[in-house]
Amino acid sequence: MTQSTGSPRPLGVGIVGLSADGGWGARGHLPALAAVEGFELRGLTASSPEAARRSAEKYGVPLAFTDVAELAAHDDIDLVVVAVKVPRHRELIKPALEAGTMVLSEWPLAVGTEEAEALASLAERRGVRTAVGLQSRSAPAVRYLRDLVAQGYVGEVLSTTLVGSGGGWGPVVASRGAYTADRANGATLMTIPFGHTLDALTMCLSGFAGLTATTATRRGKVRVAETGESLPQTAEDQIAVSGVLESGAVASLHYRGGSSRSTNLLWEINGTEGDLVVTGDTGHLQFGQFTLRGARGDEELSVLPVPDAYELVPGVSGPASPVAHAYAQLRADIEEGTRTVPDFRHAVEHHRLLDRIARAAGTGVRQ
Repeated sequence: MTQSTGSPRPLGVGIVGLSADGGWGARGHLPALAAVEGFELRGLTASSPEAARRSAEKYGVPLAFTDVAELAAHDDIDLVVVAVKVPRHRELIKPALEAGTMVLSEWPLAVGTEEAEALASLAERRGVRTAVGLQSRSAPAVRYLRDLVAQGYVGEVLSTTLVGSGGGWGPVVASRGAYTADRANGATLMTIPFGHTLDALTMCLSGFAGLTATTATRRGKVRVAETGESLPQTAEDQIAVSGVLESGAVASLHYRGGSSRSTNLLWEINGTEGDLVVTGDTGHLQFGQFTLRGARGDEELSVLPVPDAYELVPGVSGPASPVAHAYAQLRADIEEGTRTVPDFRHAVEHHRLLDRIARAAGTGVRQ
């Protein structure tokens, strides 16, 4: 990474989950780190010496390990990024925290709230800075949306309606994603697309004062794309939440597995003075591929271009863009002592919100 004269020393990054065979580490974190000044990719870990060697050669990474503790303890590593499947988060995050090294973990932080709480508490005891990859809130358009609401663009918010499709959790699953069909693995429609988007919604509006919910698994079996094998699915593929936000606004949310021929993302915010509308082809708001429109008074809905001031990392497109913006915010947090990027404690609170939804669905009692 090229540093301008007088720039702070780049932070050395080690990625857990940067595979030569692709995956989110390569698709999201690699281009994001390359675009953000202040970080330098220096290390990685893999499950075997051969896999580590292949990945290091492919991506030009100087340090390769099979042990996260060794990576985290190396003098050239300031930040460990954990970008692997959720069931392995706890075992891989814990050694980095114990080494006293800053950690950025993908969301969900853990398989469940209890694991997330243990990780957050360990980080606090060790005095380690943490960050969690809820990058929807870092996307320029989401930050602009938040400010429009705060500045009164729609007047008083009366209600919000959200409909989204998960893409996954439909009739077919790729073999590398087969683990997402099992609710016990923690990587579900509830935690991933719904969880990411819900975090953005609560950031832009407010948390829930009370809610009711219905969830269902309508497809009890799914087909593995590569083999045709039938696989049981226990993860919910339908999530419906209704409630009142702390602001008093009424909220209605429905996420469904698979994709729709019509609407895969529609988020409306309706107020006394106007409306804001987010639309896109995927319910994964964290990918940043959506359009923001608005109107006030007698105006017709029109696209609201995001002001340049919100573009912290120009030139990065696709799903890596919100990740790059999260890295840019994290670097600013470190330099300025701010706390813009959500940490493990925020992740625990978000896990708890999802637990409230699950309890409401399981008991039929308002939470």
